[in-house]
This record gives sequence, structure tokens and C-alpha cells, in this order.
Amino acid sequence: MVVIRLSRGGAKARPFFNIVVANKSERRDGRFIERIGFYNPSASGGEESLRIAQDRLSHWVGVGAQPSPTVQRLVKQAAKAAPATA
Repeated sequence: MVVIRLSRGGAKARPFFNIVVANKSERRDGRFIERIGFYNPSASGGEESLRIAQDRLSHWVGVGAQPSPTVQRLVKQAAKAAPATA
């Protein structure tokens, strides 16, 4: 089964997450198929906190990948923010 989930990076107490497409059996920070975005919860000022490649997301969901609950929440958040910036 293919899932779309967060993969943690960054330093201790400074999290940074990549949004990746991976096999469910792989480790959280292990091998992945494709990186489709990132989420930086500690972004401040003019830094970008969330970026998702919507075309790749829709492709993977179309072929059966299951987004995690956190990724679903972030997709909704990105969709809400997109009309404000456009």
C-alpha cells in the first residue's frame, strides 16, 4: 500500500517535515518514492511554512495512495491559503 505522509527532518527542537509518497512498510524517515512538498511548523516572518505540489498530490491520490490524517489537514490548510495568495 502506498501512503502520503510526513517524514521528519531538522534539528532537535526545530522540526521540519517533508511530505513524501512512500510504501507503508517503510520506516517513517526511510526510503520514499517521491517528495511532493514540505511543512515547516516553526516558520516565522516571511518564511514559507507549507508547500504542496497539487498536481503530484492529485496524481498519487488518483492511483490509490492514501494520505495520512495530518497530510489531509495540511492539504485543506494549503487549499484555504491558496485563494488568498492568488
